[in-house]
Amino acid sequence: MSVSKYFVKEAVKKTEIEEYLAQELKRAGYSRVELTKTPLGTRVVVYAARPGLVIGRRGQSIRDLTQVLEQKFGIENPQISVAAIESPELDPKVVASQITTSLQKGVHFRRAAYWAVQRVLDAGALGVEVTIRGKLTTERSRCEKYRAGYLSRVGDAVLKQLKTAVFYTQLKQGMFGVKVKILPPATEFPDRPSIKEVAPAPEVMTPEAKVEEVPTSEVEVSSEIASDKAT
Repeated sequence: MSVSKYFVKEAVKKTEIEEYLAQELKRAGYSRVELTKTPLGTRVVVYAARPGLVIGRRGQSIRDLTQVLEQKFGIENPQISVAAIESPELDPKVVASQITTSLQKGVHFRRAAYWAVQRVLDAGALGVEVTIRGKLTTERSRCEKYRAGYLSRVGDAVLKQLKTAVFYTQLKQGMFGVKVKILPPATEFPDRPSIKEVAPAPEVMTPEAKVEEVPTSEVEVSSEIASDKAT
């Protein structure tokens, strides 16, 4: 097998694992997975908003997931560990998964979208956009977008720092698609300059501004002489 075919095969395998975990761990707020090969096997790190659901009771879910990765995807000796996400509201995959779950429970799509947008903004994001596509109100498919904050469309900063996720769900009306774009709080743009506060420079006394200090004893003596003359 050539080097190019090897990397293509590994990329396809990781994509399949991503799709499988996103479907199986939807309730746990699945975000992403990291695969690292070690001399002892393959280290698998699963990031989720609710790690307890990934682990399961007495670690049963982890054992089942290990067996699936080893038999279905051919991963050698997978060693799975679960890590919690610091800010689930800033992860587009978690937000999109929550919206699709709300739609499956019968929540109106506008209410689910507004709720998600408000939570993302409260978490400190610079901007957020939620797009819901499907048979929303009629038999004809269409889409609605809900946008808030600062969300640029083009530019190098957007290509590198804008986070995007797409989820699909099957409802009675048909297939619905949910797309979420989030701009993290630490994003910097060239068209939004930042003002830095500079500490004031220390004052420099010029020779002309210096005043000679008169000793206190001389001032007391001069005042005594003036009082004697007055008497």
